[in-house]
Amino acid sequence: MCGICGYIGKRKNASELVIQGLKELEYRGYDSWGVAVKTKEGIQTYKQIGRIGDADFNAFPDLGDCTVAVGHSRWATHGGVTKENAHPHSGDSNLVAVVHNGIIENFAELKSKLIKEGHVFKSETDTEVIPQQIENYIGKGESFENAVRKTIDELEGRYAIVVLSKEENKIIAARRGSPLIIGVGKDETFVASDVPAFFEYTRDVNYLDDNQMVVINDEIKYYDLETNKEVKKRLVHINWEKSQATKGDFDHFMIKEIMEQKETILRTINQDEKEICEIVKAMKDAFGTYFVGCGTAGKVCLAGSYIFSHVAQKHVNVAFGSEFKSYTPFLTNKSLLIAVSQSGETADTLEAITAAKSKGVKILSIINVEGSTIARESDFSLNIKAGPEIAVASTKATTSQLAVLILLAYALKGKIEEGKRLLIDTAGKINDMLNPRYEQHILEIAKNIINKESMYVIGKDLNYPIALEAAIKLQEVSYIHAEGFAGGELKHGPIALISKGTPCITLVSNDFTKREILSNAMEVKARGGMIIGISPTKEDVFDEWIKVPDAGIASCIVNIIPVQILAYHLAVLRKNDPDKPRNLAKSVTVK
Repeated sequence: MCGICGYIGKRKNASELVIQGLKELEYRGYDSWGVAVKTKEGIQTYKQIGRIGDADFNAFPDLGDCTVAVGHSRWATHGGVTKENAHPHSGDSNLVAVVHNGIIENFAELKSKLIKEGHVFKSETDTEVIPQQIENYIGKGESFENAVRKTIDELEGRYAIVVLSKEENKIIAARRGSPLIIGVGKDETFVASDVPAFFEYTRDVNYLDDNQMVVINDEIKYYDLETNKEVKKRLVHINWEKSQATKGDFDHFMIKEIMEQKETILRTINQDEKEICEIVKAMKDAFGTYFVGCGTAGKVCLAGSYIFSHVAQKHVNVAFGSEFKSYTPFLTNKSLLIAVSQSGETADTLEAITAAKSKGVKILSIINVEGSTIARESDFSLNIKAGPEIAVASTKATTSQLAVLILLAYALKGKIEEGKRLLIDTAGKINDMLNPRYEQHILEIAKNIINKESMYVIGKDLNYPIALEAAIKLQEVSYIHAEGFAGGELKHGPIALISKGTPCITLVSNDFTKREILSNAMEVKARGGMIIGISPTKEDVFDEWIKVPDAGIASCIVNIIPVQILAYHLAVLRKNDPDKPRNLAKSVTVK
């Protein structure tokens, strides 16, 4: 969701540091942005509509020397995209500035009460109730810290907030369900919704947990909001390389991250076998295993159900995070929930975890962000080690998640070394596949279908969830209407949408489904459809052929990669930003 960055320290260019941090977080929110600084004259705020990366900083006002600042890049939820709705927000007296991620579910009641008390609201956002209420308490004689604490007690929903004071050289932050990370440097502290905001200055962090508050001035103090007692936090060192979070020689993060799949699969399978054995034991002991994820991770979970069926002859249940509560009557303390999330902060998946834990269910998570909320809420956690994924549309994290599930399935079967060999072999084949000539071939196909209004993707068995994920990729960045289907389902209704020249991507593997999926493709072609085959071998039914290696059960990994490339080039040809698609954000921390 939105990007937050705050700074307090000895540097006198706090506003510049925060703005640079927001630029690094632009993948989290990019319809408006703003920054507030504490100066001798009071709090000064500057806001703009649009992406911070497109801003003209020659027109940026001189905010003077400042050592405390907060900033925000917005992804609109409550209220349209206007300067008034952009963060930071202040109350009537401009005593505080607040930036906020998430949703305040009871904002209407709070707003009504504050209006009756004489407060005047300037925005349509739910956020503005926070500074208005804080200032309301300050006006009644409460200290800055107590006013923030009392306000937080009244908020309902999921949120992360950071508050700057006009009078005190202090930042206060709190979270409930939306991530906040504290970057601890020498004589300076950062507060951000993700590590890249301050990665250049420190790699030592504290993760703020749910229902915790931090007060930062010359020292950093953490408090449990339920007990009001101070708590100690463990300092965690981030081991990312700076190059992993920069575009390098690539035009966009998305294509860089696609190409990184040459290496990421190998990193993913380098797991601690002792931990794998613990997870396998938990799966064997479980009475009812549930895979839960949202969006792309949800499609990975569905693929996992096929992987575990074929490799380990193990039945697993699959549910989207937002739908998981319907399964709670079947949960017991012998159940196991496997949560899959790239960010480790997905709100609906966290809701599923909370529901499961209330029934005593053990939690395993497959994540890409060490120390994320989902990781901390889990009994076991596996990091896919894909490195920071900046583009909103997930690519390398997706294939790494699939690789982890394949590894776990083989481990459950008692053949982990066989699984490793398969994945190492697959990584080598991906390395051979991802070359300039291959990408150019896909680019030429993209040029032929650039103006199509709709596309369809079909697959059978393990390629069915990959067809669903392929459609998501095309939707996300090209904005072409795309749908994925099980091959046999197309003729039960959707084939009525096929007309002359309609592209239909057909995912084919050298397995027991090959003959049937080619027959399904023929049915589409007979209605005038254009068949784009993704397959190890060229087939007569294909109008266009994108070759992929024969990778056995790992075909789910190699088959999605060409669609990722196709989606990327369609986006660029249609003059879309593949890294920051409209209406989407990288980490979905609201329900």
